[in-house]
Parts: sequence; structure tokens; C-alpha cells
Amino acid sequence: RRGQRVINSCLEGDEDLEFLLTGGELVKIRSRTWKKNRFYKLQEDCKTLWHESKKTFMRDQTFTIDDIESVRKGRQSEGLKKHTDPNMEELCFSIFFKGRKKNLDLMAASGDEASRWVRALEKIINNMRNLNRQQKREHWIINCMRKADKNADNQMNLKELKHFLRQINVEVDDTYAEEIFKKCDTSNSGSLEGAEIKHFYDLLTHREEIDVIYKQYALAEGQMSARDLLNFLLNEQREEATPEDAYTLIEKYEVDEIAKQKKQMTKDGFLMYLHHDDGSILNPAHKPVYQDMSQPLNHYYISSSHNTYLMEDQVKGPSSTEAYIRALMKSCRCVELDCWDGDSGEPVIYHGYTMTSKVRFKDVIQAIKEYAFKTSDYPVILSLENHCSVEQQKLMAHHMISILGDALLTRPLGNTMPTNFPSPEELKGKFIIKGKRLNKLNAIFSNNSIIDEDTVSEEDEAADVKENGQKKTKMKLAKQLSDIVIYCKSVHFHGFEHARDNQDFYEMSSFKESKAFSLADTSATAFIHHNMDKLSRIYPAGSRTNSSNYNPVPMWNVGCQIVALNFQTPSKEMHLNQGRFLPNGFCGYVLKPEFQRSPSSQFDPGSLIKGPWLKRQTFHVMVISAQQLPKLNKDKAKSIVDPLVRVEIHGVPADNASKETHYIDNNGFNPMWNENFSFNIYVPELALVRFVVEDYDSTSQNDLIGQYCLPLTSVQKGYRHVPLLTKRGDVICSAGLFVHLMLIDAE
Repeated sequence: RRGQRVINSCLEGDEDLEFLLTGGELVKIRSRTWKKNRFYKLQEDCKTLWHESKKTFMRDQTFTIDDIESVRKGRQSEGLKKHTDPNMEELCFSIFFKGRKKNLDLMAASGDEASRWVRALEKIINNMRNLNRQQKREHWIINCMRKADKNADNQMNLKELKHFLRQINVEVDDTYAEEIFKKCDTSNSGSLEGAEIKHFYDLLTHREEIDVIYKQYALAEGQMSARDLLNFLLNEQREEATPEDAYTLIEKYEVDEIAKQKKQMTKDGFLMYLHHDDGSILNPAHKPVYQDMSQPLNHYYISSSHNTYLMEDQVKGPSSTEAYIRALMKSCRCVELDCWDGDSGEPVIYHGYTMTSKVRFKDVIQAIKEYAFKTSDYPVILSLENHCSVEQQKLMAHHMISILGDALLTRPLGNTMPTNFPSPEELKGKFIIKGKRLNKLNAIFSNNSIIDEDTVSEEDEAADVKENGQKKTKMKLAKQLSDIVIYCKSVHFHGFEHARDNQDFYEMSSFKESKAFSLADTSATAFIHHNMDKLSRIYPAGSRTNSSNYNPVPMWNVGCQIVALNFQTPSKEMHLNQGRFLPNGFCGYVLKPEFQRSPSSQFDPGSLIKGPWLKRQTFHVMVISAQQLPKLNKDKAKSIVDPLVRVEIHGVPADNASKETHYIDNNGFNPMWNENFSFNIYVPELALVRFVVEDYDSTSQNDLIGQYCLPLTSVQKGYRHVPLLTKRGDVICSAGLFVHLMLIDAE
């Protein structure tokens, strides 16, 4: 039960927790005809959900609380909408998983019972997410101990100890394993139990590198006084700290009450501090929205998705409302809707001229309405790629107006014709439609707008189609759809000069990646100035049928705002996108540097001419150690990782660099490198830092263990813990890197 106490100390005796531990019968739903009763319960570790399986060749199934992305009440999944009747709404709920694991559609016996399951699961999920890293480490180790205790007698013999060490990714030779075992087996009983297991645990989790740092500063009877802690904050962490800051940290993190009363910090309290936000690499002041959100919309990078409806590839993958929900929950603020005539008279969304499945336009708008503002209040742009007949365009407009209601922007803010974009702050909670418009925006403020429908030329957003040898076509546009295009009117790009002389601020172009990269190479400064008063959208080439991504960094370097990526594809490019939008409340909007907003700027990312952007710095990184790296090959009991760490800088061409440590044989539990790197940085405001941990393989490509990316301007100096994320961007609960960082201005 120790695992339960660690994870659920704040839930001890909680009714909802007891409800889950007792478990109950639910109906699992896969189709109209496949609906089976299954028993579900939370296991004693309070981290694993168990359910029976009736398949003879399968054991009973389990999944961990960590695997769950969200629990949603009602008929929220496509499966439940399809396979259950609307009058079952109150009985249904779905469990959605991280990654590509299929969601679990369930039905309870009553609405109250369904609510109870959802409430209880959400409570335990939130409790798990709110644990600090130290508690997660403890829980992870204890969970591995439980798995190693094969006969469940709460004791650990030598064989089980060896199995446990492999579970936690440590290769230990028999002699060393026996040595640890003997040291802890003070009762000479041949097995460890009670206090002996605690001793073993303490030996195992001992952090030598933390000892060294702590001893250097703990000058008050072997403990850190508030003054010692202040010296550490000033000298090592390079913080502008005061004695009050030191007292606050002791109050916040010290676990020993006597030490707390003496205004001292024990080693355990120090470790606790290092594992929390204050000791993290990401500056805690940058975690909430901290930037000025009252600038015009085009002064921000905007987190943007391409072909948002796809779950997988561009040729035969499924289209789904779930893909929109996932993108929006990752604070994506510009989603794409590829709209075609549906057979039943209702417009549908899919990747035209391919075998990708279709999803109703109306269902997508409903899903967007429900999930758009759950993680960010800032505006969402709906980028329409419209291939529909006039009749179905009218339906599209009707659905958006009726479903989105007042949240849909149907006219400019204010009572006069605007000359610039409103700000994200002014547009909070609003939907902006990007698409074709039949006339200029100022027609709204005059009474001579009598157009009903007309033809417009398709621009290069239909490039995927034209690449297949089809010519540009003229299409008819319904007035109802045209009228709700306000700040994002799609127009063809004829060059920067033409745009400056002929385009209004709200008229924007979309660029295929090859065109955009070519312009960035040949006309960077002109591109930057174009983006100072207009929006630009970049999208992947149609040839990327596997939904791969291009590097977004060169596009941000020239001030492009809507740099659309395939969110459904876990990749280095998506890691960079996640890093770019990690600070500022992860709200999907990041203010561009001043030199990308000022009309007098002559910034060119490819040249290092002097200007306010040139702030030469040396970035020193010491990769010290890692903790509890996950096993990659879980099927092989004896498979242990050989980790190495790579530090990458992504920014202007002069700043791009990559350096890596040597690999360490057979130790994923507590590998230690103590390797130093230095990087010359020229334009820090555009630089991203990415940490990559890989499993070295001499015969094939290294496997990714974990990664983390953030802007250089959000990095905290000194001794810091770096969390690690999976390839898909989910936090690996117990794993992390320990580093020392310095940024020194060049003379």
C-alpha cells in the first residue's frame, strides 16, 4: 500500500478513491452490436486501472492513469455518437488516451454512476499530475518494486531484487547486487522487508551530485541557513534574490518542521526545491501569460495546424473530430477545414481526391465550439479550404453562425473601418474565419453591398490539387460565407511590392513551404516587413503524403505568424513548435521580437549586421546527470538503455548548433556525464534550446528516450532540472535531466 500513500496522501479515505478501488461493472461499447459487460477497478497501487477480458488468448487488461489524456462525460466520442441513442447521453462517458491508443467508450447503469466514475477518475488524474517530481520518482520506484515482488509477500529476495533493478533500467552485476542486498539485509533473513526495503530505497535514490552542491553551501551545522541558501541563489542560480526569497523557499519546500522553524533547509528540502518549478529550467515567471497581449494580432506567432482533421497520413488515414480536439487542447489557435460537398447534402471535411475518411462539417464545428477555449482564451482562426457548391457553402455559413453564435466574429470591432488588426486581448473567446471574400471589408460600412454570389479565382491554397496536374479553376462563392470573412481574407500573392501597394491589412496569402523558404532565402527583410502589417500562412508541401513536417524555425525568423504543421505527426519539428509556444501560458500566441515589429528594422536572419537584434552571448551547458530514464524495449527483461544527451540550438543560421555527450553503458536509472559545452549565440530572442536523450546503438539509428525544448530567453541559469517529454510531447513522469547553465554576455 505504500504506493497508494505516496500518490494519494491527499486522497486518503476519499469516497471517490474508495469507489474506484472497489470498482464496478460497465458496458464497453465497440459497435451497435458489440456491447459487453466488463468489470473495472483501480488497483492497490492507485495508478493502474484493471479490467477483465473475455478473450481466451488474452490476460486481463490494465492501463495506467498516466496513459489517460482526458475523461469526457456524455456521447463525446465518434463511436458513442454512432453506436448509442441520444437518450443514453447521461449514461455514457469515454476515456481518451495519449498517443494513438483507441479511446474506451463506456456506459454506466445510471447517470449518477457515470458522473461518479468521471468525477473519481478526473480527481485521481489531477492528483497524479499535481505531484511534484520527487513524489513521482518515489511512486515510480515503488511501483517497480511492486512489479518485482512476484509472490506479493511484501518482501524482496535476491532474485526479485535483480528483477527490480532491471525494471528501473539499471544493469547491475551479480556481485554488486549481492553487496547491496547484504548491506540492507540486517536481519540476515535472506529477504528484505520493512525498514530494510526503506534502507535499500535510500541507497538507491542517493544523489551524489546533489550532495556535493549541498555540502558546498550548507555551512550552518551541516545544514543550509537562509543566508547559505541566499548565497546559493545569488552565486549559482544568478537570481536577483533577497533574504525574503530565501525564507519563502524554506517555507515552501522544507520537509522538516524543526529545520523550518530554525529557518534552515535540509538536503531533502533542497532536493524538493530543485524538483519544483523554482528549480526547473523554465523560468516560472514565463509560465503564465506574461507578454503584452494588446498588440495587433499580426505581431504574434500563432500556433497553427495543417490538415487538422487527419489523425495519420494524407492518403488513406482517418479524418476525425478528435484530431481537432487534440490540436485545440494543445493550444493550437489556427485549424484547417478542408470542405467538400457531402453525398447527403451536408458538407464534409476530408483530404480531397484521396481515400481519407470523411467527417461532417457540422460535427467538426460543434467539437471546435466545445474545446476551443479550454486551454486558452485567445482567438481561434478557422482556415477554410472551400471546394463546396454554393448551396453547401450556405449550409457551412449557417452551421458556423448557429453553432458558434456570438463567439463568431461577423463584423470588425468598433463602428468605423479599421486600419489595423485588433489584439488577441480584444478578440478573447472569438472565432475568426479565414477564406475568400467577394468584396472589400469597407463594404460593411456602406449600403451598396448587393452581391448575392459571384466567382473568385482559387489561390495557391489548392496547390495540393494543382500539383496533381489540375489547372486553376474559378469557383462560385456564396455571399453568406463571404460575409463572415472579416480579418483574414485570402488573396493570391503577387510579390511584396504588389502587396504593399495593393493589399489591405486584412488581405493575407498562404505560401507553400518551397515558395516560403525561397522568399526567406532571397528576400528576408522584405518578408519581415510584409509581416509587420499583414498575416502570412505557411503550409507543408502536398508531396508530404506521410504527414511529415518542414522546419518551422526559418519561417519564424522572417516573422511569419501562421506556420502550419501536421500536429498529428510526432516529430522534431513539432517538438520545436511545442518549445516555441511553451511560455506565455501555453496560450498559442507568442509576441514577436521588437525588431520583427518595428518599421525601421533592417533585420536579416542570414546576415549579422549590427542592430538591436544582435546581442552576442555565450551559452554554457554542463550536462551532469539523468534520472529514471524509461526502458524502451519493455518486452526484453534484460534490455537496458545506453543513454547519451544532445543539446541543440535552433535559431538564425549563425546560431544553429548541436553537441552531444558520450554514451553510458547499461544505466538508465542514474547515468552521470559531467560534460561541458559552450555555444556562441548572436540573436538570442529567436533561439530555441532542445535537449534530446537517446539510446545509443552502434548498428542502427539511435532511439529517442525523451526530449524538451524551450526558448533561450525563458531558460533559468544555474543548477536546473529539465523535464523530459515523449516523442508525442507527453511528460515522462519520473524522468529528467540535471544540468548547470550559464549565459554570459560577450564583450
